[in-house]
Amino acid sequence: MDVVLLFPGQGSQKPGMGRDLAEAFPAARDVFARADEALGVALSRLCFEGPADELTLTHNAQPALLAHGAAVWAATRDAIGASVLAAAGHSLGEFTAYDAAESIGLEDALRVVRRRGELMYESGVKRPGAMAAILGETSRPIEDICADATRDAGLVVPANYNCPGQLVVSGEEAGVERAMALCKEAGAKRAVRLNVSGAFHSPLMESAAEGLADALDRASFEDPHFAVYANVNAEPVIHADTAKQLLLEQLSKPVRWTDEVRAMAERYPDALYVEMGPGSVLVGLVKKIAPSVKTATCGTAADVAQLRELVAQ
Repeated sequence: MDVVLLFPGQGSQKPGMGRDLAEAFPAARDVFARADEALGVALSRLCFEGPADELTLTHNAQPALLAHGAAVWAATRDAIGASVLAAAGHSLGEFTAYDAAESIGLEDALRVVRRRGELMYESGVKRPGAMAAILGETSRPIEDICADATRDAGLVVPANYNCPGQLVVSGEEAGVERAMALCKEAGAKRAVRLNVSGAFHSPLMESAAEGLADALDRASFEDPHFAVYANVNAEPVIHADTAKQLLLEQLSKPVRWTDEVRAMAERYPDALYVEMGPGSVLVGLVKKIAPSVKTATCGTAADVAQLRELVAQ
């Protein structure tokens, strides 16, 4: 059975993540040990035990999710590795996808995303901003709504095209509040502020670009062993230089997840789309974007056993 890997982004983290994997699979346990050593902190303990408020901090959540995704991959690679056609990740998850594709080594990937989280937090302090989820269809394009809100109140842009009927906007607080009001006027069911430390995937993150570029330059990149679909343009990436450039651009540009999933579903309609990480956020989005494709989640030891059985059929 052909497989496409999906790796979640920030927000999917939760205390207890990865603990049963590390107990059940030496390969997964090794990933967490390497993460602790690479970062010089007890990341594994934070994943396994929390506390939640510390795990949720941007500079902790990003390497924690990468480590968990890498641990799931390590526990399943011998069973499904030969069947993987492509991978994709939502925001931070795109880095995990490149790790799985052996484009960037685990230690380098962990250090880059740790730094990415620090830089994103620092940008949020320098230029405070906000994000909001827009739920339900609007009678006007979100780009037009954001343009009007920007003129009225302050910079705001689309940040995540998650699935039909679910978007996220990001920018200056007044601009986001104005966009929320305009979206409701245009028929959105709900507009909800998100609990984040900055205006991610917006121009307010541009102050982090220099630092992230430096972190990416320090890391060793190779061409990925399988295509990784990019958030920035929803196209498959097969070259290391392209990967680095798009990961940098992703910082301040929207995540085009809907287009990504559609592109993959068109290319690989019969593949099994496996979310490798805690929870099932991405599988839920995939079902709304491409309801005909097969999906599975894999974040626990029990999930690994089920996935092995499924792929072996």
